[in-house]
This record gives sequence, C-alpha cells and structure tokens, in this order.
Amino acid sequence: MVIIADCGSTKCDWLLLHGGRDQQLENTVGFNPFFQSSADIKKILLDQLVQKLEPDTVQHIHFYGTGVHDDHRRLIVKEALQDVFPNAAIEVEHDLLGAARSVCGNSAGIACILGTGSNSCYYDGKSILDNVPSLGWLLGDEGSGTHLGKALLRAWFYRELPTDINNAFNQRFPEGQHFVKDKIYESGANAYLASFTKFLADHMQHTFVQTLVADSLGEFLDRHVCKYQGYQQVPIHFVGSIAFHFKDILFECMEQRKLKLGIIVRKPIYPLADFHRHEID
Repeated sequence: MVIIADCGSTKCDWLLLHGGRDQQLENTVGFNPFFQSSADIKKILLDQLVQKLEPDTVQHIHFYGTGVHDDHRRLIVKEALQDVFPNAAIEVEHDLLGAARSVCGNSAGIACILGTGSNSCYYDGKSILDNVPSLGWLLGDEGSGTHLGKALLRAWFYRELPTDINNAFNQRFPEGQHFVKDKIYESGANAYLASFTKFLADHMQHTFVQTLVADSLGEFLDRHVCKYQGYQQVPIHFVGSIAFHFKDILFECMEQRKLKLGIIVRKPIYPLADFHRHEID
C-alpha cells in the first residue's frame, strides 16, 4: 500500500492506494510540527487513522504538510509516521511542494495555497525556485481563511458591519464578543478564525462581503504573486478551499492585474496521486 497525505492546520487527507485505481480516502484532524510534537502527531494517527488500515502493509508514504519548513520540523513528522508505519519508506515535504506538484505537474507556473493559511511559490516543473515568505497567521497569511476571519471580526468589533450583516452575524453567533475574544487567545486560534469564512460564503451576494473578500485576495496577489519575476507570463494555479469557494472574486482580482489564471483545485490529494502514479501501478 502507498499513502499520499495532504495535511493542513485544520484537516489532513490520507489517500490509501492499494494498487491500480483502488483508492480509499480517510481524514484526520490536521497538525503542524511548529505547534505539535512527534508524540502529539503519533497520538492523532493512532486514534484516528490506524484502525482504518493495516499499518504493516504500508510500503511508501508521501506526506505533504504545513509547517514542514526545515529538517527539524520534517523529522518531527517523520518520526511519528515511522513509529506507526515501521515498514514504510517515508518522504516528508512541505505542503507548498505538494501544491506545486498537484497543479503544475511537470510544467512551470506559480502555485498558491489559499486555505486556512496562505503561501505561494514559483515552480519550474521540478522544484521550487522562489518563495515569497509566508509570515503565518499573526503577521501574514493574506487571502487565507484566517485573514478573512480576522477582517470580518475586526469589522464586527469596530462596529463597521452594515446593519443587516451585523444582525445576521449576531444571530449566527449569539455567544457574544467576550466569548469570541477568549477563543481567539486559545490554542488553534488560526483554525477558529478561518471558520468564519462560512458566514462570508453564505452572504456573498452582499456588496460589503464582496469588497472584504476582494481586498483580502487582492492583498495576497499584490504581496505575493506579483513579486515573482515573470509573474504575468506563466499560469497561476490555486489549491485550497478559499480559492475554490471564492473563485469568482479571485478571477476578477486576477483580471484587474492582468494575471493568467491556471487551475483551481480544492483538494490536491487526487492530483498528487496522479503525480506519483508510476510508483503505485
């Protein structure tokens, strides 16, 4: 068995490949080696994944995850996987490489992640040549679910929401401002902030919401995509739920900047399986 994993801060997709086209998709909560140890990750695997397969039969794992920025973080994830899957050859890479492989394949392009967090890179068809740094949800993550959630909450706290949107928000989240502030300072605040994008998606016909989303996505394009050399000459691809659900506004933002839209993939897991197909068949 071969496993392809795409792991974000909120959720991790595990595609179990038994050979040929026999596929089985499983999910666990997401994890990030910046915030969780090998023991934490191993517990997630044991509690949520292992009972759905036979660990000793796993021969190869291609893991792509958020937070895998260096060898130290890569080792944190690899040690957890190796403990659970002792017979597997394990490759642990950053989710940005996974995004690039899933949407660019073997061609040059700019690959972007717009999910709970955001990131981007210039990919030459084999490797990442350039990456405008992602500063995380405290300083950056422009265009992400966390960034959108923060923008919505700021407008709510500062009494800047239109009356109808404010009333709808208060009805949807009756817990009040003290509850929200307490949640923001708990562990996992980035995923909590990103959860407010569901409210934005439900009110996409409102001009205020459209402007808020366009401002956030435009900031991502200006601060990241437009910094790459030759950014107007190559296709720009997107992976993630924010890009997928707000694709109409994203397309308008790109047209304004004369950017070439490539493909938008909500989940990179299946294209990644195609990328690694030669190892599976």
